[in-house]
Amino acid sequence: MKAAGFLAVLLMAPGALAQDSRDQIVSFSDTTSLAGNTELSRRLLTPLMVVEMQKALAGSGQKLREQPLTLANEKFLVHLPPAMPANGYGLMVFVPPWKEARLPSHWASVLDEQGMIFVSAAASGNDQYDLSRRMPLAVTAAINIQHRYKIDPARIFLAGMSGGSRVAMRLALGYPDLFRGALLNAGSDPPGGKLASLPPRDLFFKFQETSRLVYVTGEMDQANLDSDRRSIGAMRDLCVFNLDSITARGLGHETADPASLSHALDMLQAPVKPDAGKLAACRAAVEKDLTEHLDRLEALIGQGKKEEARTLLVETDQRFAGLAAPRSLELAGRLEKVP
Repeated sequence: MKAAGFLAVLLMAPGALAQDSRDQIVSFSDTTSLAGNTELSRRLLTPLMVVEMQKALAGSGQKLREQPLTLANEKFLVHLPPAMPANGYGLMVFVPPWKEARLPSHWASVLDEQGMIFVSAAASGNDQYDLSRRMPLAVTAAINIQHRYKIDPARIFLAGMSGGSRVAMRLALGYPDLFRGALLNAGSDPPGGKLASLPPRDLFFKFQETSRLVYVTGEMDQANLDSDRRSIGAMRDLCVFNLDSITARGLGHETADPASLSHALDMLQAPVKPDAGKLAACRAAVEKDLTEHLDRLEALIGQGKKEEARTLLVETDQRFAGLAAPRSLELAGRLEKVP
């Protein structure tokens, strides 16, 4: 973080956050290493993908930029509630499917009742790249809002709609030390695959222990109700039990109505109390499965079965990602030496 981090300055017109105008389009000034390319890659890509990306860059004589964004060029909508709760504002960082920075219709009153600041970036819709724009924009927004206002760290959440919801879910997985969970509105994916990689072990364990996900989808949005069921099932298989879901009556593929939003926020802010015994047993089962994959991979390498080993390496990296490292990377290095 830059030296100015603790004295964050919002670059906006004088008086832009006056009491009589609580919705403003602003620019932020503070960059953060959390939204840098190195940290984004470490948290959101599989270990093998990171290594292969580094090799490709080195082979072409290039390297990653420190920051994917030119922050002064970016715009964000900030909605400020009329009063700050005693412990500080809550914060919702919203990833949209649309191009503009705007507050979903009818959400303002619910957010105001909850004392929750809303922030969303412009040019962060489904037509933008996730890793180089939508994700760093969301992380940067959270950091800058925390510098500008008193924020309750237990009430910092992601939210998104449709494709933005899928991005929010990935960010919740990768940044449990920043966000306490996510409201997933009409969009989700199973974790542990190409669309939602697991972060390094310490971060994933923190996600299991401290984060909550709330799925909110319209009753007529059957495709995404099905996606939610697959996502919830895969989460539970990976020992993520702090999950809730709401089927919004009368809605299709659209943003949550005020009643569903209010219910979802109440769920999202409920204390997370993991069952230590259940979590330990589940983790042991996942670890056993992972070890069997890695042992089989090591045996294939020892037998010189390069193609079979490569196939299993990629499968293991996609499924277990950060949980499999560093052993998966060590085996990948040995595989390269097989003639």
